[in-house]
Amino acid sequence: MSDHVRIVEVGPRDGLQNEKAILATEDKFEFIRRLAEAGLKTVEITSFVKAPAIPQMADATELYTMVRERLGASGVGFPCLVPNQHGYDDAMALGVREIALFTATSDTFARKNVNASVEETFARMRPLAEQARRDGVKVRAYVSTAFGCPYEGEIPLARLEKVVADCLAMGVYEVSVGDTTGVARPKQVQQALRALVASHGASKLAMHFHDTRGMAIANILTSLESGIRTFDSSAGGLGGCPYAMGATGNVATEDVWYLCHAQGLATGVDLAKLVEASSFILAKVGKETPSKFLRAYLNTGKI
Repeated sequence: MSDHVRIVEVGPRDGLQNEKAILATEDKFEFIRRLAEAGLKTVEITSFVKAPAIPQMADATELYTMVRERLGASGVGFPCLVPNQHGYDDAMALGVREIALFTATSDTFARKNVNASVEETFARMRPLAEQARRDGVKVRAYVSTAFGCPYEGEIPLARLEKVVADCLAMGVYEVSVGDTTGVARPKQVQQALRALVASHGASKLAMHFHDTRGMAIANILTSLESGIRTFDSSAGGLGGCPYAMGATGNVATEDVWYLCHAQGLATGVDLAKLVEASSFILAKVGKETPSKFLRAYLNTGKI
């Protein structure tokens, strides 16, 4: 197994989308710039959704333009979430070179999220994935509620397997398997990955854990032991889920960094610069970090 872990930073999009106070575009850009400077090679920066749906993302065009013009030569990938054809067209007009599509395992969750069943989300995604291939655009897929849904309860493994297989059949390069409501348990993760890795290989899979019940790091360790080497995380632990009441943020990037460091795995991320980026954005949203490691590091200055 590789000793390198790839961290996909989702703070600027998934971390900020649930914040009620609308941040200035320049502040978002500065956050992204600091994350890129910290050595993160993939930073998901925004979502091309209708402004009333997620007001925090209303400046997607302005923000992506700013990032492209000022950070375009940085070597960092700046993917964007697109929900439909209109979002795709807007992204392509700006020169976006990687997009993320999203679905779920739960029809109820999907309907509350995008007003469509799971199968209907695939009917929307397949043409976009095909068009992206023709346009030379990389495509990643998110699967929400991979382990449990706030409306339907625990998700049968067979359903997760089908959704992941259907995503890969569209030609996406990677599927991010998301515990978006923070209900997954290590044994459950182990069982799911045993099946998914056997079917598709670890290199096609990423894991996306929220820390609602304090199990994200345990689940990431289980995933590492199952061969997974790509994880989504949010600087400072920002985030939530607008369609799952009480769901707290993504696992903090600092916590993932520390776990990898403790396990002798490399991330290529400069901790001091990452902490600077997190401290910057936490101050802007007026919140303290939920990350235990980050709090300890800020208090002691020691790893």
